[in-house]
Amino acid sequence: MANPIVIRMGGYGPPTTGFSQAMKLIGDKLVAQFGDRIDVKYVWNIMDFGYKAEEILWLVESGILTLGYQSSSYLTDRVPELSFVDMPFLFENNDHARGAMDGALGKRLVQAIESKVNFRILGWYENGFRQISNRVRTVRTPSDFKAMTIRVLPSKIQARTFELLGAKPMIMDLTDAIRMIKASEIDAQENPLTNTVTYGVHKFHRFHTISNHFYISRPIFLHQPTFDAWPDDLKAAMQKAVNESVAFQRGLHVKEELDAENAIKAEGCEIVELDGAQHDAFAKAVQPIYAEARKDLGNELFDLAGTK
Repeated sequence: MANPIVIRMGGYGPPTTGFSQAMKLIGDKLVAQFGDRIDVKYVWNIMDFGYKAEEILWLVESGILTLGYQSSSYLTDRVPELSFVDMPFLFENNDHARGAMDGALGKRLVQAIESKVNFRILGWYENGFRQISNRVRTVRTPSDFKAMTIRVLPSKIQARTFELLGAKPMIMDLTDAIRMIKASEIDAQENPLTNTVTYGVHKFHRFHTISNHFYISRPIFLHQPTFDAWPDDLKAAMQKAVNESVAFQRGLHVKEELDAENAIKAEGCEIVELDGAQHDAFAKAVQPIYAEARKDLGNELFDLAGTK
């Protein structure tokens, strides 16, 4: 076609990551169906072009990119409801978390985002359960965090969580965090093991703790005016392709976490997993945040998540 519909998709990781592969699956599905009616372009890692990871938000909201993904915590300043899913120890396991995000809770959060930001949200990738790494000492109890600086996502609830655990949280973008970790200017960070390896943090942090303290999703968002102007068949095909890519990415994530754990061990790092009593000590230390969140957010989101 002389004037195909251009679809620009972007992320902030190498093309080998599960997120990039899932994004490519979307494009492949659309090209197979629509051929030269569309022109699909990819920007695998916006950080390769001098952008910060967080800037994918405005790149999509302004229409420079058509589609992107980002951890939901980056939107909590504009969409307070999203801070709910930053709560520590909110979900018991992947099935609980996925069910909530694909169900009533996820639909409520989509409504909240779309009412405040220039996005259409079509699904939720799995960033997954987050673990702790640091350069100082083994972390098995909240007291091990004493005086330790830790990078957290731009979320007041995440910062408050680590305050309650005795650490000194520092909110910053991934780009800055990687630089400061390499320069030993910050002691710790928290991420799924896959991210820790993808960004090379395991080469600088010897100590790793499997804590599963947060479960974070990454909304898949499109520039709202662009998506809404598409013909109905393309909109429906995009939604179907995103649904398939979510299932694909979540499946990859499970394997990626196992591969990342092996890579961390191969680097000579220490990995400890909290036992039941240690987990309970962490959960008890952060309990005050639940009363604070109910006061700020009400009970609706707790009810939708099936959380007591």
